[in-house]
Amino acid sequence: MSDATPTSSENPGFDAMARDIAEVPAVEVIVTVAVNLMSAAAVKLGLTEEGEEHKDLDEARKLVHALAGLLDASTTEISTFHASPLRDGLKSLQLAFREASLVPDEPGQGPGEKYTGPVYG
Repeated sequence: MSDATPTSSENPGFDAMARDIAEVPAVEVIVTVAVNLMSAAAVKLGLTEEGEEHKDLDEARKLVHALAGLLDASTTEISTFHASPLRDGLKSLQLAFREASLVPDEPGQGPGEKYTGPVYG
């Protein structure tokens, strides 16, 4: 019976990837993840050129909520230089979600508002 876990000799690129990741500062990883969440949420909110084609508010809610949680958890870890534009982007996504919803959430109940407080347009 063979072991399902590949060793580094079977997957030589893994060691190089681990070395590369080890050299990246944590703040850069956090910001990159946040930007990816923002981009995915914008697509799911229909804010891209394709618009309605990829719009899915249930998926957008999850992404915006995850972004808000990440930013809340990392507030003390990333500088204002990094945090301010991310918070602005989050608020824009929360407002876009509110506008796109047929039945708006109560203030404080929208995606991520558990972490940010109510968002008003």
